[in-house]
Amino acid sequence: MTNQSGTREAEQRSSKAIRDTLASELDRPESGQRGLWSDAFRRLLRNRLSLIGLIIVILTYATALAGPYLAPYDYLDQNLEQIGMPPNAEHWLGTDDVGRDYFSRLLHAMRTAVLISILVPLLTLVIGVTLGTVSAYSGRAVDNTIMRLADVVMTIPTILFAALINASIAEPLEAVMAALQDQTGWRFLTNTVYVDYLIVFSALSLISWPGEARLIRGQILSLREQDYVLAARAVGATNKQIMLRHLVPNSLGPVIVSFTFSMSSAMILEASLSYLGIGIQPPGASLGSMINRSMPSWRTWPHLIAIPAIVLGIVTLAINFLGDGLNDALNPRQAGN
Repeated sequence: MTNQSGTREAEQRSSKAIRDTLASELDRPESGQRGLWSDAFRRLLRNRLSLIGLIIVILTYATALAGPYLAPYDYLDQNLEQIGMPPNAEHWLGTDDVGRDYFSRLLHAMRTAVLISILVPLLTLVIGVTLGTVSAYSGRAVDNTIMRLADVVMTIPTILFAALINASIAEPLEAVMAALQDQTGWRFLTNTVYVDYLIVFSALSLISWPGEARLIRGQILSLREQDYVLAARAVGATNKQIMLRHLVPNSLGPVIVSFTFSMSSAMILEASLSYLGIGIQPPGASLGSMINRSMPSWRTWPHLIAIPAIVLGIVTLAINFLGDGLNDALNPRQAGN
């Protein structure tokens, strides 16, 4: 009996030591994972188109975010004596139909596009990753509910859905902002520009999350039966620990690529909504609203349409080049094929 109990205690200690070792190995950052990311970065830099796209994106975003400090004039200042001036030394890109400096307006519109292209994909990513992870790791009822909701959202035309959201939340949001202003005394809360921003952020985020949710769900479904996940479950890791430490981090590659393409999509969608009059509207500046406002005078001042259109095209093309490069860098076998 003594020998049996001693053997049993030794087995328990050995089993506990093995579990502790496995747990420590599972919690330890993988050097191989770091090597994969560094190799992917080197492959990205060897891709000329993606490198050009990366440089253009960095320069554009830095210029846009520093726009208020680079603009020679306030983007709202009007000079009715200088309406429709061509590009000159005083106004580098000329003036618009009410005498505002077009370069200053363009910088502010670029900042709008940049903020939209960063904040909307981030919010979309949070919603999509959360719902996709819950869908993949929950029961069939939860999975079906989330995926059917995603199907419904994806069947609605993007512009129509954005218009419906705009019409639904514009008045309630303005009422909430007015109530907050009455309580706090902060006048900027009822500024139409900020209200437009919030509406666009909400609309584009509610439109775009199904793609991210489907992507992360597919990744987790393919990863949750991997050996390292089964090992983590065997040593007593909870579902939350498995999702946060193993499943989500190992799904980041495709998510990063998708996030990059979402940046250009958000930028184009915002410009489209503003062009149609349901996005950022004057006195705010948007590339889409600048193009729309210049349409009646395109024969007289064609540069007022050409400049924002060219900027939008170059930036979105550069982001797509960067996204393609990231996809090739993170999937070298697919790129080789």
